[in-house]
Amino acid sequence: MISSHMRLFGAVVALLLGASGPASAQQLELKLMAPAAPGGGWDQTARSMQQALVAAGVARSVQVTNVPGAGGSVGIAQFVNGAKGDGSQMMVNGFVMVGALAMNKSPVTLDQVTPIARLTEETQVIVVPASSPIKTAQDLATALKADIAKVTFAGGSAGGVDHVMAALFAGTVGADAKRINYIPFSGGGESLAAILGGKVTAGISGLSEYEGQIKAGKLRALGVTSAQRLPGVDIPTFKEQGIELVLANWRSVVAPPGITPEQRKVLSDAVEMMVKSDAWKDILKQKGWDDAYLGGDAFADFLKKEITRVTEVLKSVGLVKS
Repeated sequence: MISSHMRLFGAVVALLLGASGPASAQQLELKLMAPAAPGGGWDQTARSMQQALVAAGVARSVQVTNVPGAGGSVGIAQFVNGAKGDGSQMMVNGFVMVGALAMNKSPVTLDQVTPIARLTEETQVIVVPASSPIKTAQDLATALKADIAKVTFAGGSAGGVDHVMAALFAGTVGADAKRINYIPFSGGGESLAAILGGKVTAGISGLSEYEGQIKAGKLRALGVTSAQRLPGVDIPTFKEQGIELVLANWRSVVAPPGITPEQRKVLSDAVEMMVKSDAWKDILKQKGWDDAYLGGDAFADFLKKEITRVTEVLKSVGLVKS
């Protein structure tokens, strides 16, 4: 049974795309780029969108392509140059791309895409091996202030959310963020092995990535980056431990440059319908992602502010030159 809302959306799509284009919401055919290799967060987001858009009856088909390289820099260049004006294409991106583009001095920037929506957020966590003498976030702060060179952090790509978080933690507790000893790993498995093997002092990642090891008692969580305690999660926030560190690894979806306001509305409406669907809500539960939907101009404003904030942090640690 098709709802009146769905019929209206289908009529809008048919009107905007013309007789030769899709005639209803169920016939919307989309292409979605994940500017990363299969298996990572952006790829998972793209394939989750593919599943939910089709399951919710918003699109007839969604084709996902992977374009890995340089924290999304390769993908966004291909997207901006190759998909210009195409109202059937979107690209998944997020926090990591903001830092990667600044560090790589990319000629293509997020100012060139058409913002559609922020989709999810993931809370970050700092962990240490269960055998570590560091028991609390304040213990880690003390160690950093005593000798920052001796404290090593394991995390994802240089300039990504984990790296930014290490710098923010150091700066917030009064250590010299420029001297942070951060070791980037290409995959979560490699960084986990380094942490469990005692090769590094602490590890940083999304909570869902380390949750199993925390529950198994192999890792000790020092704190999470949410503003308030997470329901059902027995880990203190940094804020409640006197450290003003609130941060989320957000993911979003954008459209190419040069699309019309009508094309943008079709894509925005499609994504909004998807995030309200049961199929999407089920995926969020399975993945441990927080719903952080923010659409339209509100997302465009958020993106501008986040680009400024992340670039300033990366300048503060010397990864981006002023």
